[in-house]
Amino acid sequence: MEELEYPFDAGWILSNRRKIRKRLLAEGSSFVEKRIAILGGSTTSNIVQVLDLFLLNQGIKALFYESEYGRYYEDAVFKNKQLAEFKPDIVYLYTTNRNVTAYPMLSDTEEEVNHLINSQMQKFKAIWEHISQEYGCPIIQNNFELPFYRLLGNRDAFDIHGTVNFLSRLNTEFYQYAQEHKDFFLCDINYISADYGLKEWSDPFYWHMYKYALNVNAIPTLALNVSNIIKSIFGKNKKGLVLDLDNTLWGGVIGDDGVDHIKLGPETSAGQVYLEFQQYIKAQEQLGIVLNINSKNDKKNALAGLEHPDSVLSAKDFIEIKANWETKDKNFNEIANALNLLPESLVFIDDNPAESLIVTGQISGVSAPNIGESHQYIQNIDRNGYFETTYLSDDDKKRNMMYQQNAKRIQLQESYSDYGEYLDSLEMKAAIKPFEPLYIERIAQLTNKSNQFNLTTKRYTKGEIEEISGDDKYITLYGKLKDKFGDNGVVAICIGRKDGTVCHIDLWLMSCRVLKRDMEFAMMDVLADKCKKDGLTEIKGYYYPTEKNSMVKDFYSTMGFEKETESEEGSLWRLPLNGTYHRKNRHIQVEVKR
Repeated sequence: MEELEYPFDAGWILSNRRKIRKRLLAEGSSFVEKRIAILGGSTTSNIVQVLDLFLLNQGIKALFYESEYGRYYEDAVFKNKQLAEFKPDIVYLYTTNRNVTAYPMLSDTEEEVNHLINSQMQKFKAIWEHISQEYGCPIIQNNFELPFYRLLGNRDAFDIHGTVNFLSRLNTEFYQYAQEHKDFFLCDINYISADYGLKEWSDPFYWHMYKYALNVNAIPTLALNVSNIIKSIFGKNKKGLVLDLDNTLWGGVIGDDGVDHIKLGPETSAGQVYLEFQQYIKAQEQLGIVLNINSKNDKKNALAGLEHPDSVLSAKDFIEIKANWETKDKNFNEIANALNLLPESLVFIDDNPAESLIVTGQISGVSAPNIGESHQYIQNIDRNGYFETTYLSDDDKKRNMMYQQNAKRIQLQESYSDYGEYLDSLEMKAAIKPFEPLYIERIAQLTNKSNQFNLTTKRYTKGEIEEISGDDKYITLYGKLKDKFGDNGVVAICIGRKDGTVCHIDLWLMSCRVLKRDMEFAMMDVLADKCKKDGLTEIKGYYYPTEKNSMVKDFYSTMGFEKETESEEGSLWRLPLNGTYHRKNRHIQVEVKR
């Protein structure tokens, strides 16, 4: 929803909450449902309401538990039947510097100041550890914004008695804890408040009048940041950028001005702006963000611009380059199809709002922020948090490289007339094994993504995956696939639930990167072998249709299952595990953990 993209009108959002929510629910589909507990050290009612909007905009329908005013500690540490029955998927601790119970006095010794630091940390550690033990879910914790006045002036920053110094030291302790605990995440209100403007953010009027620890008008900014952490935890990040060229990656129109006269490089102020923007885009590759081009241009001109001596980006940085005179929505869809990604996984970046409107108007779910003037591009993209990093796996880091490798596979395929010979030429090797601790985070992340190849669309938290992994009632399998072009990482997941002599497939999903490569056959062969070994006589598969997974509606038929029932809610399939089962994988060498 364009109105919830940064830069937004906070006042409009606050005044139109109900209207926005109604529209999001009407326009949205396939929401992931999550239970979110917010334990606040100050008033949180408006925060909950606005956070709800940003989460809906990101495909998450939240059910909220909200602590009573200021009872964040009691709700977290003491027995809480209501919260236990709520079973939160995430706990968000909304505390601020208003919840620091003691600050140094000028008469305090260094030892006494250190004791104060330790005392505050022990209180928060007790909260975090109890939540982790009791509920086993990720925790989001605010750090501390700086104070709105300084008793010691500039000395406040370095004197151990200064409030600025004290809060900075507490923040450092929080950072250390976050580094050491995987499912603990910080909402950096220290940065967010500075970016917003500390004087406005901490306006004491809102505290004394409403017991809000921040300016009410800053709530949408806070809510966007918290929602970005939550959607990242549940695998709802965007995966790539689709970029315009003229007046986006460089200043000017290359077809008119020529490559020598576009604005790019350190010699002029305008050129520096575009150079810095290219550096920002280039840096996204470190996160595995997939880069693509969608430009109304002759391809020759497009490539010439990327070969400019001051260009940080080159043609090899991009997976798909669409430089032609087709409409941009058509090119955008073709880019998504070539990548085997849902269009909503990609962000469209164009300096022309009219082109952005065409793309978002024709393709549902695509984000296309108003990037403003050239010197605002970075800020307006970055503040939206499309690629918010919570978990960063090796597969994430290598995503861009994996898509580059996939492009080579497609080129190779075009040289073969026999598809089987093409698959053999890839020299594929798969490792198919029960879930292992090393890949638990990646597996949980994949189950929460909007995947076209997800038969049951069930979602799991990291804690739930860990619990299933240790339960003998389940068969768990993950699949990794390598070939001569590289390693695709973890690309397939299966969870089978044993019930008597039947294995019920609770989850089956695959990455679209490896479609039609026989990985599904290899996984089914291993599942069948495992079921037989455990004395099971049949497998039952379930397909629950969504707007996004129609491509797998005939999956079980392809695997040799018999359809038992079908309705609007889905279909049930059955595969007997007797002598009639025939192995289906012909082209992948499989390593199996017995």
